[in-house]
Amino acid sequence: MSSNLPPLTALRAFDAAARHMSFAKAADELNVTPAALSFQIKSLEEHLGAPLFRRLNRAVELTEAGTALAPGADEGFRALAAAWQQARRVLDTTSLTVTAGPALTAKWLAPRLYEFARSHPEIDLRLSAGLRRVDLRRDSVDVAIRFGYGDDEGLVSQEARAEWLTPVMTPELFAQYPTPDSLRNAPLIYDDSISFLTPPCDWPTWFRAVGWEFTPGPGTHFSNADHAIDAACAGLGVALGRRPMIIKDVQEGRLVAPFKVAIETDARFRFLCLPSTKDRPQIKAFREWFFAEIEKTAHMWDDFDIIPAKDL
Repeated sequence: MSSNLPPLTALRAFDAAARHMSFAKAADELNVTPAALSFQIKSLEEHLGAPLFRRLNRAVELTEAGTALAPGADEGFRALAAAWQQARRVLDTTSLTVTAGPALTAKWLAPRLYEFARSHPEIDLRLSAGLRRVDLRRDSVDVAIRFGYGDDEGLVSQEARAEWLTPVMTPELFAQYPTPDSLRNAPLIYDDSISFLTPPCDWPTWFRAVGWEFTPGPGTHFSNADHAIDAACAGLGVALGRRPMIIKDVQEGRLVAPFKVAIETDARFRFLCLPSTKDRPQIKAFREWFFAEIEKTAHMWDDFDIIPAKDL
């Protein structure tokens, strides 16, 4: 039995057959004939000096040796595929894949992306909305924009502006509840996506910021921030809205943020990428655009009294 590695084509044939438990399906996947695939597996077995499959009438099953080999073969080909993809990405200066949370995508990124596309027609931008933790080294993602306190070891992490929350409602609802005091009788909307914030940035915290020790009763709860803001736009109630989630609706008059008092959290949006990719032209261009867009509207909140939640 040779200790040298067998030919890669033979291992690839075995990997496909072990995954499908069928020589015919493996041959289809590799675009070869069943006879050619069978020959590759036979040569692998000769190299090993033992059978890897038991050939049954209409099926195959792994031998003990085959069972030992299959997980490593599968992992090895997955690693090779990922490494090949990474090598291709190193040479790619035009494609850019960005992942961000669904709420930020819907309320802030998507309405502004036409400006980036117009300024950078050479970049093929792909936007993936989701909260799944991604591995920028293995997944086909170049940039992640995430909200929270950060656990970004090994990544380039650039924080956005301070994040805060303030009540928003339709102009019609504001006519009914024109003061912070009157909000104690208003229908309140709860954004449960920020329940992880410590200290809390919730309705009791905001009421303390305006001088009231008040715990609101039941209301309508949403698990996504954008859904909570959409409900406020529909007149369902008053939402405690985060800056990027409310800005477009406030600018365009669907919502008002009338009380000029906001509560600030230590959590931030962070722009994340790999150290080895931070200077790629498309990533650099998107990073510069992202932070420039934030600064465009920073002045809108100059007259707000923004109080850190940890002080309340």
